[in-house]
Amino acid sequence: MALHVIQTSCGPDAFSKISTIRSADTAWQTLKRKYLPADTGDIDNSYLQYADLYRAVLEGNLIAAKDFFVSQPEAVRKAITYKGETALHIAVTAGRDAIVEELARRMSVEDLEIEDGDGYTALMKALVYGRSKLVSHLYPSISWNHDLVLAEKVRKVANLLTRAIYTTNLDLALDLIKKYPSLTLALDDRGESPFLALASVRPAFRSGKRLVCWKKWIYFGMHIDQPAPSTSSEIRLSIPNIENGRQCNQVVTIELVPAVLFRHLVSVTVRKYLLGIKQLYDMKKIHTQSKVLLSCMCKEIQASLIHTGGQLENIGGVYDAINRAVRNGIPEFVYAAVELDPRFLENKYNNSRNLLMLAVLYRHYKIFRHIWNLDMKNISASYVDRSDNNLLHMTGMTEDSTIFNQISGAALQMQGELQWFKGVERIINPKIKEATNKDGLTPRELFTKNHKNMMEKGEKWMKDTSSSCTVVGALIITITFAVAFTLPGGNDQTSGFPIFSKKTLFKVFIISDTLSLFSSSTLVLMFLGILTSRYAEEDFIVSLPRKMIIGLSTLFFSIAAMMVAFSVTLLIILNEQLLTAITLICLAGVPVTFFIWIQFPILKDMIKLTCFSPNFNRKMKLDFN
Repeated sequence: MALHVIQTSCGPDAFSKISTIRSADTAWQTLKRKYLPADTGDIDNSYLQYADLYRAVLEGNLIAAKDFFVSQPEAVRKAITYKGETALHIAVTAGRDAIVEELARRMSVEDLEIEDGDGYTALMKALVYGRSKLVSHLYPSISWNHDLVLAEKVRKVANLLTRAIYTTNLDLALDLIKKYPSLTLALDDRGESPFLALASVRPAFRSGKRLVCWKKWIYFGMHIDQPAPSTSSEIRLSIPNIENGRQCNQVVTIELVPAVLFRHLVSVTVRKYLLGIKQLYDMKKIHTQSKVLLSCMCKEIQASLIHTGGQLENIGGVYDAINRAVRNGIPEFVYAAVELDPRFLENKYNNSRNLLMLAVLYRHYKIFRHIWNLDMKNISASYVDRSDNNLLHMTGMTEDSTIFNQISGAALQMQGELQWFKGVERIINPKIKEATNKDGLTPRELFTKNHKNMMEKGEKWMKDTSSSCTVVGALIITITFAVAFTLPGGNDQTSGFPIFSKKTLFKVFIISDTLSLFSSSTLVLMFLGILTSRYAEEDFIVSLPRKMIIGLSTLFFSIAAMMVAFSVTLLIILNEQLLTAITLICLAGVPVTFFIWIQFPILKDMIKLTCFSPNFNRKMKLDFN
């Protein structure tokens, strides 16, 4: 009631400052700091006497800071800037680890909880600025005051917890959740719960990171022990005070495959810092912690469901979290939610769409495959949203299929979209295919309407690429054909045969020149086929991509074969100047290497989409690996 009175009394500018605040006291203090004039010059200017301390902390001068604290012990808790920041706030912002340690030793628990003008404690600043090492110094010393009312305490700790999750300081987040499970659905100042925050951090999960083969080998060879159970797991937030809060220690080991070989032949330093193993170690540690954190949160939500008699509600943004997890493509999160309560499958989320519809809308195949393999797939597949769009209609909507925006080239995007449409069309009930929405559009008509612009861009991209590659191919044909009649060294005037015909290098020259001519002729024919294509929707699925793959592959091969022929020619002619020949070969190979390096990602994406597209069938198996 008091908060409502304060909000209705504010103008637009003032209201924007407190619109997300849920506590009347916090809103009043925020407005007071922002708009209330200072009482005296003492409040405004008292920080000026700490200018030397401010300079020492900012510069990281530990000796000068210590001397100041000895002469003025009360300075550790005083504001030293006009924004109400203490020396600890400045040290954290500037990343002065030594000074932070010194201040943490000198300050009381109450001092550590002092907020600056923006309402941030030093610990919160450390999280905001990503100072993970400083977080480990400050968090074990933090407690919360006894005189804080329960709702205010929940908000403060929820702020800390959501910030820890967003900055992937999951050590801190795990410790808080294990001690205070009810924080799972508590709301912070922005109206977000830790459960919702976790659904927003895709890199915290294994599915959020793509690794090359050798990194996968190392990643899966590492072993990180599960965090030990918290000794305070039975404490609930009904106890106002958090005493002796400390970070949960983990016993973490690295075990590479084969473990014995690494233990005996490679030192700890090499294992952690070479080949990016240290980064992989930190990544897997976060992934392990996120699984445990999600498990703890799900247990608390399950307890809440039991307490409410199994009634599903959007308390703490549970529905929003599941919706966001589907949008962000976190199959682990969605799987845990569905395992927690299968009724989440039937629940209506964004625009009255169920989880299966959202998985198709956001184009996340693993989530779709998992839900489809469940017993409730027939019920879920028959749902419609507020506009009477069914499951197949979802494939025709492009505004939310953000996963294909990561693919370069409108033609590849169109190929991926068509694969989804054809795949879902193949496995659903045939009656759904001709159903219309409120606009009177069938799924096919909606798909064609929404993808018209994408198809036009894809056609233009295909034609432009084909035209450019055709010119290059024609040039290679001209060169390789002419070279066949102007052999290196010339012909013997008596016999008419090439002078170097008996040399092995000459045979290599002939073979490479022939292969280059053959492959360049093939690529020209392929790209001419693309230029003369009818460009129907179905052509973007296999026909056009296959021609483009063959064309680009033969282009790279013909260029490589031509460079081999050129290199062999130099070696034959400059037989006695080998160093000069090798230097010229390397220089000539630089632009060719750059060209292939720039164009190869397009070929790789096209091969991946064409040959390794999602397999939509009625026997889809669950696989998160």
